[in-house]
Order: sequence, then structure tokens, then C-alpha cells
Amino acid sequence: MVLRTIGGYDFFEVSSAMQKAIRRADTRVAGFFALELWSSGYRDYVWKRLFTISAEDCFGMITKEVEALWQGHELVNKKSTEPKGRIFVSKAVILLCECKKSRDADHLQNFIYDKNDLDVETWIEDVRCHPIPIPAYTYDIHTKVGKKRGRTKEDFFRDEYEALYPKAPGLFDDLVPAKQPDLFDDETTVK
Repeated sequence: MVLRTIGGYDFFEVSSAMQKAIRRADTRVAGFFALELWSSGYRDYVWKRLFTISAEDCFGMITKEVEALWQGHELVNKKSTEPKGRIFVSKAVILLCECKKSRDADHLQNFIYDKNDLDVETWIEDVRCHPIPIPAYTYDIHTKVGKKRGRTKEDFFRDEYEALYPKAPGLFDDLVPAKQPDLFDDETTVK
């Protein structure tokens, strides 16, 4: 069974696209997919992902700002029977896209503690055509399509590090694998 959003997207692809778009400061794509999750009844999930992104991909204390927006969202929904407050999700996405990016927290746990020994989950179904295509950068080692294309953990860490924008210098930048020739560099979307 594939979880679908209100627009017919694969739930896991939407989640992946949202996070990777935030890493790249692609506010339109990130905002669209965040609101797609919110509108599909996955409000708690989208906030969980935004909190994770604030720790995993962002430099500084942005998590406190995301928490304040979440509190505003919860306040407007306190006595409401209909979901309200998607403006708070939109604002959180904008802040996360605009802040400096750093993968230091993720690199610390994976390169320092786990020594880059990740247990990767298999969870993405084949790509479908949509009015707004899922960006090609979505398909990394965490997706079935990415695995079929031979994407590796090294590709993931390198590509996501290189995609950070705006980027703050990181404590563990020297641990990120160097870029090798990539067969998929000219791809922008998968259809």
C-alpha cells in the first residue's frame, strides 16, 4: 500500500522533496510540498520533519524559531474543529530555506560516532508524472529509484553537502567525500 497525499503524490517522495528543497533554498518547491503534507492531514508529521530539518540541515539556533511557529500553529488550532494555521508552516519553510545551512549535526553522528555506517531504509515507490515534478535530487540512497541508479552513501553526503545554500562553514567539511564524475549531473527531474 502506498500512502498518497491529497494531490495524489507518494507521501514519502513528498517528504523527501520537501527536505531536499529546503537544503537547496528552493522555497517554492519546499513550500508546495510542505503544504501538500499539511493539507493531506499530515500536520503533525510535517512539523516533525521541519524540526528535524532545523537540526539536521541548518546552522545556528533556528530550531527555536521553528518551535515558536509550531506553538502559534497549535494555539490557533486549540479550539478549532477545522485545521488552521498553515501560514505558520509556510513561515517555517521560508525561514529554513533562507537560513545558512550546515550538516554538522548529521555529520557528527554519522562520520564521527557511526563512522559512516548507516542502516538505510527502503521506502519510495516508482516515480509518477505530476503537474509539479519531483526534483531529480530527491532520488538518493534513501529512495528505491536512487538505489536502482546506484546512488551511494558517499553520493548522498557529498551531494547534500554541496547543495547547501546559503552554506556556513562546517566543523566536519573535510570528512565529506570528494565529488566523482556523475552520470546524472544533467538531470533536472525524473518523469
